[in-house]
Amino acid sequence: MRFIDEAIIEISSGDGGNGCLSFRREKFIPRGGPDGGDGGKGGNVNFIAKESLHTLQDFKLKRKYKSQNGAQGKGKNMHGKDGMDTVLEVPMGTSLINDETDELLCDLTESNQEYIAAEGGKGGLGNARFKSSTNRAPRKTTDGQDGEIVQIRLELKVLADVGLLGKPNAGKSTLISKISSAKPKIAEYPFTTLSPNLGVVKINNYSSFVVADIPGLIPGASKGVGLGIDFLKHLSRVEILLHLIDLDEGDLKEIKKAYLEINKELAGFSEELNIKEQWVIISKMDKIPQEKRNDFDKEIKKLFSDKNVFCVSSFSNEGLEILVSEIGNRLKNEEN
Repeated sequence: MRFIDEAIIEISSGDGGNGCLSFRREKFIPRGGPDGGDGGKGGNVNFIAKESLHTLQDFKLKRKYKSQNGAQGKGKNMHGKDGMDTVLEVPMGTSLINDETDELLCDLTESNQEYIAAEGGKGGLGNARFKSSTNRAPRKTTDGQDGEIVQIRLELKVLADVGLLGKPNAGKSTLISKISSAKPKIAEYPFTTLSPNLGVVKINNYSSFVVADIPGLIPGASKGVGLGIDFLKHLSRVEILLHLIDLDEGDLKEIKKAYLEINKELAGFSEELNIKEQWVIISKMDKIPQEKRNDFDKEIKKLFSDKNVFCVSSFSNEGLEILVSEIGNRLKNEEN
């Protein structure tokens, strides 16, 4: 199924039913009095978050949703039937935004969390409601209220603790496949990742964390070049960004340049991402001879002296256990 992370739909709650104008008519009971019942309430439009869903694909196929109207009141003081609610299931991590005002209505981040996005109209009053000592035969009723019509923009942002960042072929997909149960597509050409991949990383028998891999970024991404800019919003909820830079970048000068290029795109996209905690991960360390590892490790940590720096190889598994352990410790401290 194609990954869809944004959709605009129109939702309409049900109209309330009209109140009934009726008088009791029974044999041997003259002047029975008013007995018109109230109209039923219109149905709501509710959203509910589901763990089993991962895309907004269904909302690309159908754009309008309408709840049932309330039924009109009846004689004998019978209340009209309430309209049925419409319940729309969305993935966890979906934001509901009023598309006309750009107001954030709700963030559905918990399983089975529910939100009433459009409330059904109230039912009208039947003439029995207007009986009084001075008006024994009221002919007054009220109409039901109209339901609400709202243009809703749905935005899905994946829920993860850690986000992987970097240029195409930096080794993000390979890394997530090594440290988690995720099985992303891996190949030796750019943009093999076409949608976010999520993986659960086990630290021990009692704890784990979720890591997200998004398509690689290239210079100009914040202006629409490449694919990654479409998915950067998925990193807005993560605690830590792991910025992968592979050794194909060449010497230390080129590595630093690659780091600055990606951060320039982050700043161009949002200040929130630009200031988020970021660790530097030098990948594909198996390309450096063993006798040069210590010197390289010292130089790279000096280059990024203000960052947590890890040198890893997904091919040989070098440094992966330490990386996972350090991430686990960092997230545990955040909880405490």
